[in-house]
Amino acid sequence: MSAGPPALDLLTRGAITIKGRLPWSSNATFLVELTLEGETASAVYKPERGERPLWDFPPGLFKREIAAYHLSETLGWGLVPLTVEREGPFGEGSFQLFVPADFEQHYFTLVERAEYHHRLRLICAFDLLANNADRKSGHCLLGPDGAIHAIDNGLCFSAEPKLRTVIWDFAGQPVPAETLGDVRRLVDAELPPLLAALLAPAEQEALLARGRALVAGGRFPVQSGGRHYPWPLV
Repeated sequence: MSAGPPALDLLTRGAITIKGRLPWSSNATFLVELTLEGETASAVYKPERGERPLWDFPPGLFKREIAAYHLSETLGWGLVPLTVEREGPFGEGSFQLFVPADFEQHYFTLVERAEYHHRLRLICAFDLLANNADRKSGHCLLGPDGAIHAIDNGLCFSAEPKLRTVIWDFAGQPVPAETLGDVRRLVDAELPPLLAALLAPAEQEALLARGRALVAGGRFPVQSGGRHYPWPLV
């Protein structure tokens, strides 16, 4: 029996059926079913047309979702579900594989269990690099494979400091040596073309600068003045 199409083929070529709009999202976000060669997969579709204008981010937030995926893959961390750019029923947008998570679990419940701390530290480091302005507790999903996935990464990569996150439990602690090694490899090389193409030159430089600062400091930062939590928290 031949294997079905891989997830990438389903995301990029599968026939799209909109199943419904996801609630509690400030931008238009849709759950879709993708079908190809008799196989199906669920995905989250975020069209640019459905984005609410923001004063501090340009249009095209969906491209930052894709950039977050490429950053995670470049680091080798596998935090962000597979995400691609594609034309959909409401125009160009991002398609991200849906995580059939246990939605009773989120950062504030997961951090209570030591076995998840390694993965949560990776998400913390990822958010520092990506300058995530909106890491809510509910953006950390526990998948059926037992891994924690980082979703909703559209408010990332600004060249200006904008970190807002619920992940402060590791503040002041050393960043694991393996994680620092991954970041060091990122900043010692040119950004991969697929990632660089999605960011403005100033955003690329700021990303690398944040990586160098993390490597030089070697610890997760402690909160300073200003608003560093998103709202709502979950």
